[in-house]
Amino acid sequence: MNGLVLCAVVQVCLMFGMAGLFWPEKFMPLFDVLMYPWAATHKGVRANGVAAIALSVLLLLGMVVGAH
Repeated sequence: MNGLVLCAVVQVCLMFGMAGLFWPEKFMPLFDVLMYPWAATHKGVRANGVAAIALSVLLLLGMVVGAH
């Protein structure tokens, strides 16, 4: 069951990362709330998308290494 949860987290990170790269204007209202004191920009949303993709890759590598 623990592996299933980790797989779901990897998929969610990858999903939000790709969506942040392809459609940053649709994520602007969400990032305005999440980054309250600062204004959200397209560059910031794209940077968070790249970070989410990097996190999903690291989690995937951790899952593969942990299985062996």
